[in-house]
Amino acid sequence: MSTISIHISSEKLDLQTCYDFVADPSCGGIAVFVGTVRNATQNKEVTQLDFSTYKPMAIKEMQKIAAYALANFSIKKIAIHHAEGVLSIGDIPVIITVSSPHRKAAFEACQYAIDTLKETVPIWKKEFFSDGEVWVNAHP
Repeated sequence: MSTISIHISSEKLDLQTCYDFVADPSCGGIAVFVGTVRNATQNKEVTQLDFSTYKPMAIKEMQKIAAYALANFSIKKIAIHHAEGVLSIGDIPVIITVSSPHRKAAFEACQYAIDTLKETVPIWKKEFFSDGEVWVNAHP
């Protein structure tokens, strides 16, 4: 039985797929984080985002995040899915779902996963505005 689902895709991400993966009769809690493209940042109107990845390394880093979460939080399963390519306002660039027998571990693991993903995974975001564009969080 697989306990980790990692996926990077230029296709639309599906929340139900992530939810179904972590659903388990032994778990009383499922925590979900869904990141969406917002229409403004730093007092500027955003028109779209473009996510670029170094896919082999990104998948490896996402696997490490999931493995750490499984080993250090009392969780049963975790899914981390991220989009690549151009996304419009309201589109979903990231979904993380975590199941656990108890809600606290699910919440903590989910927060750990999104925070660590943003810090360590080689996925870069370019924001487009009506008057230009800028790379955001151009790291690691």
